[in-house]
Amino acid sequence: MSLLFAPVVSTAEATAITDPGERAGEAVATLSNLKTLTLWAYPQAPVAVHQDPSAHSRVTDHLRMLTVDGQAEVYLALREYTIGGLTWISVPIPERPNGITGWVPASALGELHTSREDLRVNSATLRATLFRDGREIWSAPVGIGRPGLPTPRGHFYVTEKLTALGGPFYGPYAIGTSAYAPTLTEWPGGGIVGIHGTDEPQLIPGHPSHGCIRLRNADITRLWSLIQVGTPIEIL
Repeated sequence: MSLLFAPVVSTAEATAITDPGERAGEAVATLSNLKTLTLWAYPQAPVAVHQDPSAHSRVTDHLRMLTVDGQAEVYLALREYTIGGLTWISVPIPERPNGITGWVPASALGELHTSREDLRVNSATLRATLFRDGREIWSAPVGIGRPGLPTPRGHFYVTEKLTALGGPFYGPYAIGTSAYAPTLTEWPGGGIVGIHGTDEPQLIPGHPSHGCIRLRNADITRLWSLIQVGTPIEIL
């Protein structure tokens, strides 16, 4: 598997990971820049995810139809590779370990939807900012992981939007992400990093969490109304 959101491969590099004799009519394209244009889709079937854009390459995973909370799973479409009349799509895998991608046939994904937003979480300044078409439309202070239970750094995306989580600890809304806490595996869902409200707003900004990103309830309410599934997230 390749690293999540790695630069697009060149035609020569793409040829190197396909079978000999399948080079006629090949084409490589970047689909998402993860800032002002990101494409995403719902999976059509739990098909195999391949290490390379070839049916003969190693199977590394399978697409999931549902998140751990029972919501429809979504996948970003990062790159497109066409060879011999068959088109493959590079997708990030929202499972452990963080930062993995694989390839699936384009037919495994449904209609491609468009996001022109991106959420950036700055761990140094303890602030999250949502951009649309490159322009800031929302910003607020955050609480992140405490020492020993850090919030992961890297590129992720919004997988689901949730309400009524069963108690004031999470606030009124939560946003599921494709990120997993680096050290906390026994947490519900295997340590999925969520963005949610809190019943301890006095701890924000700060480092009060087990790896999730906490917002004051007024801030998560506003963000929840603005952000959509498939929105890329960069945690710095």
